[in-house]
Amino acid sequence: MSNHSLPHNHNHLSDDFLESIPPKGEVAIVAEALKQLGDPTRLRIFWILCHCEECVIDIAAMMEMSSPAVSHHLRLLKDSGLITSRREGKEMYYTASKSELAQELHAVIEKIGHITCPTK
Repeated sequence: MSNHSLPHNHNHLSDDFLESIPPKGEVAIVAEALKQLGDPTRLRIFWILCHCEECVIDIAAMMEMSSPAVSHHLRLLKDSGLITSRREGKEMYYTASKSELAQELHAVIEKIGHITCPTK
């Protein structure tokens, strides 16, 4: 925050606190990821991809959805940086990103939802 002077500083916030407020750009990245995971379908797809690498056809079968519908959700998750993809021949495979954000969100989803990671 560039201006440390608040019109009504009722809590007598320190300059250190005001300087620690995250920049809009950093918060926007997290907000976009949370927005994408606010959809139950995308949350389930993300959770699946946190545990395995899969193609659209198999994800669609797990989700009991059409491949085009799953592809739409995958694009949104990929655009938000939560998943990555790789091509092998004509097939695209998807998995959760190794980013700190994706890994932390995976842990939070499992903790809040009381979901246990599957064993391999």
